[in-house]
Amino acid sequence: MSGKLLIIGFGPGSFEHITKRAREAIGESEVIIGYNTYVDLIAGLLTEQQVVRTGMTEEVSRAQEAVRQAKQGKKVAVISSGDAGVYGMAGLVYEVLMEQGWTREDGVQVEVIPGISAVHSAGSLLGAPIMHDSCTISLSDHLTPWELIAKRVEAAGMADFVIALYNPRSGRRTRQIVETQRILLKYRSPLTPVGIVKSAYRDRQHVVVTTLADMLNHDIGMLTTIIIGNSATKLYDGLMITPRGYQRKYTLGAETQPLKPHQRLKSEAEPWALEQLDEQDWDESMEEFDEEDELMDDEVTEIKEPSQLKSTPNLSPSNSLQLAMEALQLVSVSKGNEEVPFEFDEKLTATQSIFEFAVSPGIANKKLTAAQLCALGEIVGDRGDIEYSPHHQLIVRVQTNNPKQITSELSALGLLLSPIGDVAQIKACDFCNLEKGESIPYAEAIHHRIGNLEVPKELKIGFNGCGMACYGAVQQDIGIVYRKEKFDLFLGGKTVGRNAHAAQPVAEGIDPAELVDLVGRIVERYQKEGHPNERFHKFFKRVKEIEGYRHQEMVGFVIENAICGD
Repeated sequence: MSGKLLIIGFGPGSFEHITKRAREAIGESEVIIGYNTYVDLIAGLLTEQQVVRTGMTEEVSRAQEAVRQAKQGKKVAVISSGDAGVYGMAGLVYEVLMEQGWTREDGVQVEVIPGISAVHSAGSLLGAPIMHDSCTISLSDHLTPWELIAKRVEAAGMADFVIALYNPRSGRRTRQIVETQRILLKYRSPLTPVGIVKSAYRDRQHVVVTTLADMLNHDIGMLTTIIIGNSATKLYDGLMITPRGYQRKYTLGAETQPLKPHQRLKSEAEPWALEQLDEQDWDESMEEFDEEDELMDDEVTEIKEPSQLKSTPNLSPSNSLQLAMEALQLVSVSKGNEEVPFEFDEKLTATQSIFEFAVSPGIANKKLTAAQLCALGEIVGDRGDIEYSPHHQLIVRVQTNNPKQITSELSALGLLLSPIGDVAQIKACDFCNLEKGESIPYAEAIHHRIGNLEVPKELKIGFNGCGMACYGAVQQDIGIVYRKEKFDLFLGGKTVGRNAHAAQPVAEGIDPAELVDLVGRIVERYQKEGHPNERFHKFFKRVKEIEGYRHQEMVGFVIENAICGD
């Protein structure tokens, strides 16, 4: 019997915004598969279906389970909020099918059921912000490198798109939205209207209309969609309105239009259109544009009246900063009794990136010297900030265009520098103020072997220098405890969540000569075989065995799933 996959987008989460076909598809399905919060949102539509719930970041396992059950002949619904084809499950399900050699003719049936995406639900609450060309950009860099996301933000800003930002900020991803604002301020006025919508059409809906300069002063999280207007977007009575351009051909306040319908598409009614320029006009326009550039470079001794300035065709993707600089070059300023051209201070117009990294005194040493603190303070100054983390590190964020100079200065002072993000890091105790230091060389050797290695998800390796394990090594992803001149090993701790648990004790009495290579092999296998964004404890559960150590299911309380935020 042929099964069927129904990939359903159920909209923002309110029943009145779920389409008729989505309701029907949920009702006719035998199995419902979805993220815990999404299952709760449609609970009122469920009857006798089998429900498969998973947590956040387990999208791959949901897609695999859906395909498996559909191949058994069942009708399986995979649910997504918003539209399943916009950062939803549709693409991932198809990817899993492609990996298995699926074809439309011979494989299980697939139906994608559209829903209202967050950009549209948020847009409707803000007014009409996406009336003209727009784009959506997710700021989550768990699956896409930040460098690529930044290029897309840059391109959208330069092209004057209305921009909808998905996944703008999480508890750990805080820098991306700051960088996005910095990039867009190169191209847009600080007063550009911005709408911030949280939980659109849900119980905790919250809508704020602000500006590009002020947007970071408001609550922004994973349930938030941000819409940033273009250069034409206006604020009116608390709403964002992006004109499409009707005012160019219509008189919006008149009952009788000066242009009749048959006149509105004539050349004279749209002189900006590319088709109106023949090759000769184009060449003349380019020459005029070049002449204007030369004029900008000449000495200007007075403010030009608008009538004196040549109009230049919009043939260059100049950003607003460049236009402002060109405008200022036409302005003269008084210097004594002499009128001289306005001069730019390049230091004021230069843009710098935010360099973020972690600093600590060392693997075992936990004491910072006065010289180290002074150097950090001087480097950060008023260009950045320092945050103390729960992992006994200082998180440094500083604006700079020369990060190598900073790392060289701090490394020369004996500080240990580490990247931020999904890397492997050693969390060692202070070995009783270095009095129990027999195992310190092994902690340092592990750091040299796999410290700062890029892995699918942030990995913490706890290291305790005695059997008391007071530093909590056994709570980490990988725990190492030095006891009776040998080592005990723990794997798969879960430090956060309602079902947090200690790591499993998998080995006692490991010979010190074997420890570094053993831990290195475990981490390197996780690096190679772990799914993107898959935490180590989930990886251990999925592969079932690492270096001969078998995973054991943890026994815990059964807790009813709650809607995110409760």
